[in-house]
Amino acid sequence: MTAHGKIHNQKKYVDTVIALYIQLPDTPLKPSYNDRLTASGFFAQKIPVNTIEAALMLASLRRRARQHDQPPLAPVRSLAYFVPAVQEVAASTLPEEYIQYLRLKIRNFSAR
Repeated sequence: MTAHGKIHNQKKYVDTVIALYIQLPDTPLKPSYNDRLTASGFFAQKIPVNTIEAALMLASLRRRARQHDQPPLAPVRSLAYFVPAVQEVAASTLPEEYIQYLRLKIRNFSAR
């Protein structure tokens, strides 16, 4: 991976995106064929892996930040759920400090 999270090998890229996805809370333990297609689509669009990672964490944390009096959301069943978050993050620039903050928050949620 380069300094900007670019992986030039499609298989490695897809495997990395899938690994990030299945590590999140409320996601499947095993990816589906469609998850791999979605990750391949991100590769085709040349979206850096660090952008994907930030979007996955951001969307996951948003799900977790719901009001406690709201009914729980169903588990995420597809990487495609995160496409709007990927588009949102790809259209902006998140500082590395914010990405580090998201990683810390995800770790804290996962430890519960």
